[in-house]
This record gives sequence, C-alpha cells and structure tokens, in this order.
Amino acid sequence: MPFWKNRLTLVTGATGLLGGWLVRRLADAEADLVCLVRDWVPHSEFIRTGLVHRVKTVRGDVRDRDLLERVLGEYEIETVFHLAAQTIVEIASANPVSTLETNIAGTWSLLEACRRSPGVKSVVVASSDKAYGDQEHLPYSEETPLEGRHPYDVTKSCADLIAQMYFQTYGLPVSVTRCGNFYGGGDLNWNRLIPGAIRATLNNERFLIRSDGTYRRDYLYVEDGAAAYMLLAEKMAGEAGVAGQAFNFSNEKPTSVLDVVNEVLRLLGSDLQPIIQDRAKHEIRHQYLSAGKARQMLGWRPQFSLDEGLRRTIAWYKEFLGAPANANLACAAAAAPEEGGRP
Repeated sequence: MPFWKNRLTLVTGATGLLGGWLVRRLADAEADLVCLVRDWVPHSEFIRTGLVHRVKTVRGDVRDRDLLERVLGEYEIETVFHLAAQTIVEIASANPVSTLETNIAGTWSLLEACRRSPGVKSVVVASSDKAYGDQEHLPYSEETPLEGRHPYDVTKSCADLIAQMYFQTYGLPVSVTRCGNFYGGGDLNWNRLIPGAIRATLNNERFLIRSDGTYRRDYLYVEDGAAAYMLLAEKMAGEAGVAGQAFNFSNEKPTSVLDVVNEVLRLLGSDLQPIIQDRAKHEIRHQYLSAGKARQMLGWRPQFSLDEGLRRTIAWYKEFLGAPANANLACAAAAAPEEGGRP
C-alpha cells in the first residue's frame, strides 16, 4: 500500500484489541509509526508479538495535551488514529468518572493538540454504535441522533460530537467511525461475550450469559475494523467531502447473544449449555447499524462473515490458552480463507 509507506502516523490505544491489529497492518504497510501507550500490557498483541519493537513508543496519558503537542510536533505526524478509551460497559457503570475523563477529556485533549499542529492532515476518531443510545428505529444510520443515556454510551456520544465540533468550527480534518462490537484474537477482557464464551468452553465450563440471551448486536471481526480505519484515512487524504463525516461499519447481520454463544459451542464441538442469568442492567436491548454510507462513499465491504471470523478467533485463543489440538472438533475441519462488553 504505497499510501502508507513512510507515512508519519500516530496511534493512541495501541495495546487495545483494535489497536494491536491496526498497528500490525500499518507496520506491514511500512508506515512510520508512533504509538502512545499508557499502561504496559504484556499479553496485548502490541507487546506479546513484538509489534512494540517495530514502532516508536511514547509512554503517557491521552489527557496530557502538552505531551500530545510535543509528540505531534517532534515526530511531524500527518495521520492520527485515536482509539484510546475505556471500553468496558460494566466498568463505565461502576466507575463513571474515570471513563468520562478518559473518553471525553482524552478526545478533546487530542483534538486540541491536533488543531495546534499544522502538520496533521487527517484524524480518525473511534466512536461507537453506543453513541446512538437506545433508538426506536433500526438499523441506525449516520443521521440517527446521538442520544447516549448511560455512562459508556454518553462518553461516546460526547466524544463523537466533540470531533464534529472541531471540524465544523476549526476545519480540523477529522472523521468519525461508529462500529458494532469488535471481536477477534487478542481481546483479553474475559467479561466480553466472545472471549469469555471461548475460554469457558475450552475449560469445559458452562458460560454465564448476563442477559436473557435475546439482546442483538453487530459483531465486526477486528481485521475488518482495522482495514476500515485505514481505508477511511486514505479516502480523507485523497477525496473531497470525506473529512467531517461519520461512518458506520457493520456486517449488517445483527445476531443475538445466545446465537453467538451457540455458534462458539458448535465450532468447538461442545454440547455444553450456557447459563442465562438475566441480570444485565443499563444495556440497550437491540443495536445494529446500516453501513450503506461506507459502501457508497468509501467502497468498503467486510471481508469476514461471523463464521469465518469466529474460526480465526477460536484458533487464536486455542494457541494463546494452550488448548489441546482436539479441544476444537468442528473448527479443525475447515480453515478460514485468506483474507465491546457483553450482554
């Protein structure tokens, strides 16, 4: 990808699920990468696989605007991917202040630093489908109002609006992504649906579903997400009318929590039955997105179905957790083609 060769690029949130896969793709495309890292997470893909040795790493907090301005200036950054956030819904509900500070103050600190840095040519800010809140009409389009009501949802609504403000008021070249629930290898937040279900099944344990199992969500394989972010940054640089826009990214096939868990069980050849606790609070029952705008304006398409993504994800966790080869009966029969909190 010649666009990225030697391109001076900053990624915040590199130790997160999406961050690790995005950094890998950017490094493979020979971008000149700087990663802002707050917490050292040894088991993250960024560190565990040695990606940290392929980039320049700055230790610091995304709320530190002086640090951000120094990094943007000294490294002459052209493209910024802002992924750093507290992403767990339960943690946001239990500790709203830390989530508000990181997700909202972190966003305005970064964007203000970018505004003061004339070398920055494009900024991609990670919002979420949660920014829409609970809506009567589905799927969400980009015209759906941003109406988060609970702590995590509100932080995403606010960060999204702040990004739009910086474009409208100051002309900062920033665009926003709104994605469904990411999944894939490297997610070590075990209270999330897919990693939790895979680990429980590999341990021959019944998985606990917090909700009644009927909640429906978009599930987007993380490699599709990383590709979408890079495509958006490329389009911002090459086409008028893309900067300042928000884009939904989704495979447009909403799936219930129980169906996802049953698919994991099927692929692992397990006859275990999940335990439905029906105790979820402050979570929206049904959320899913229309990706029509991304298809039309960006030419984006997901490359992985849920089945393909889960096969690759299960293979990653089997290796990571040291599961025996016969622990996955169904998944071993077919290899994949080359190519957020749980209710």
